[in-house]
Amino acid sequence: MTCAEMDSEVVATLADAAGFTMPPLLVLDRVAAFLDEHGIGEGEIAWRRIGDGQSNITYLIDRGDTRVVLRRGPRPPLPKSTHDMIREATVQQGLGRVGTPAPNILAVCTDPAVLGVPFYVMEYLDGAILLDETPAMFDSPAGRRGASEALVDTLVEIHTVDLERAGLSGFGRPDGYLERQVKTFTGLATQVSQRELPLVAEIGAWLERHRPATQRTALVHGDYRFGNVMFRPEGPPSVLAVLDWEMATLGDPLADLGYLTATYSDPASPRTVMELTSATREPGYLTRDQLAERYASGTGLDISDLRWYQALALWKASVFLEAIYTRWCRGERPGDTFAHTLELAVPEVLEQAQKLTR
Repeated sequence: MTCAEMDSEVVATLADAAGFTMPPLLVLDRVAAFLDEHGIGEGEIAWRRIGDGQSNITYLIDRGDTRVVLRRGPRPPLPKSTHDMIREATVQQGLGRVGTPAPNILAVCTDPAVLGVPFYVMEYLDGAILLDETPAMFDSPAGRRGASEALVDTLVEIHTVDLERAGLSGFGRPDGYLERQVKTFTGLATQVSQRELPLVAEIGAWLERHRPATQRTALVHGDYRFGNVMFRPEGPPSVLAVLDWEMATLGDPLADLGYLTATYSDPASPRTVMELTSATREPGYLTRDQLAERYASGTGLDISDLRWYQALALWKASVFLEAIYTRWCRGERPGDTFAHTLELAVPEVLEQAQKLTR
C-alpha cells in the first residue's frame, strides 16, 4: 500500500479499512446501509468533498437519482464541546419549523460505530456561496450591495427567531453566556496548544475585565459569514440557506455581529487568515461599519461595545486555529495544505485581537 493510499480519506468497503494507518473518514458500505435504513437513494455511492471548512467535513453524495450532503466531524479524539453534529442538526430542524433559511435535515446518526463520530445527512441545495469571487448573478455595484444587505438582514432574522415556536427555547443556557465563552476558551486554549502564545492569556484577561452586559437573548450562529450563507442562483441577492450551525446556541446576539465584522474584508481592514471573503473588498459591498449600522437599525441593539465582541471573535478563532495546527503537528491531518500556515497565522490573529483591546 502506498503512502497516498494510506492517507486516503475514503475506502470502498469496511474490509479495506483494516489496511489504513488512520480511520477513514467515509466508509462507503456503512454509509450505504445507513442511507438504506432511511430510504435515501439506491445503488452505489459517488462522493466528493465540498465546502471551505477546515474543521468539520462535508461530502456531496450521489446515489442513483438522489443527491444529498453528509456532514461529520474530524477524527477523534476531539476537544470537549466541539464538532457536535447532533446539536448542529437539531438547530436546523428547529429553524425549519419557523421558515428561517436552513437546509432540511433528512437523517441523523448518533451511533459512533458507523463512522467513528456522529453525522447527519441533509438535502442538497443548488445555490451560490461568496468567497474570493462575486457570483455572476449579482456581480455589479448594486448587486454587491444587495448581497451584503441580505447578509445582515438574514442575521437580524436569525436573532429575532421565536424560540418557542422553533422548539429551541431549551437549546442552550443564555444566562452567563459571555462569561462562559471567556472561561471555556481560556481552558480550551491550554488543551489544544503545544507552544507559548502569551497573548491568549492577556486577551482573555482583558475580555473578562471588560465584559459587557447582554442586552437580549437570541439564537447565536457562532460562525456567521458570507462563506456560510448560500444565495439563490437567480434573481436579486436572496438567501437560500444559512449553513454550518455546529456552534449555535442561545446567548448574546452581538457575538455574531462581532464575528461577522471582525472577519469581513473591506478596503480598510487588515488581511489575516480569518478574512475568508476577499471579494467584499470590491466596490459596492457594505463596509464593516455599514454592516454594523444596518444591523443596529434592524435590531435596535446598542453596538457601542462592538470592539469587545470583535476581540472575542478573533481570540476564539485563534484557539480553534491553534487546535488545527496542533493536530497537524501531531500528524493527525495528513495531506492538509492549510494547517502549516497557522504557525505564523495564529499569532497574527492574536495581534489583531490585541489591537481591539486598546
